[in-house]
Amino acid sequence: MARLLQWIGFLAGLGGLILQFSLTLPASMEAGRSLAGSIVFFFSFFTVLTNILVMLAHAAGLALAGKRLTFLQRPLVRAGLVPAIALVGLVYLFILSALWQPEGWWRVADATLHYVTPVIYTAWWLISGRDGSSRWRNPLLWLIWPLAYLAYALTRAPIAGEVPYPFLDYMENGWQQVAG
Repeated sequence: MARLLQWIGFLAGLGGLILQFSLTLPASMEAGRSLAGSIVFFFSFFTVLTNILVMLAHAAGLALAGKRLTFLQRPLVRAGLVPAIALVGLVYLFILSALWQPEGWWRVADATLHYVTPVIYTAWWLISGRDGSSRWRNPLLWLIWPLAYLAYALTRAPIAGEVPYPFLDYMENGWQQVAG
């Protein structure tokens, strides 16, 4: 069951990311961004970056990348991806899904990256990813990735003139609302 979940997670993640990329790039260029700007825009989302990490963790677990991704097989990293990918799903469910209603392939990509991959990775980890080595300090370490992303997104905002998520728009909403 665990190996099957890893295969499903890997394929869903890879497919969802490829689909999202193939939809986002032309739409971004239509909106006036250059090709390079559109690629940077695609990779500016926590959803995309976290799904890449989760997909690579599945690939590492399946030994699809040889020994190149062994870092992603460390128990601390595997466990830390659970709250990160859960955050992807929960923020989308409770905040972002109300902001737009995707249709067609956009809906497929959205559902895959925001609902399917979080559920599969979390289920995989609960079934076989845990090894009992988690310590009380680990949740603090698990915050490194989301906080690093937050620092990146907030630093990038004034340079790019946009934020990836409206609730991070401190230029529009002010720091107090973003922090609250």
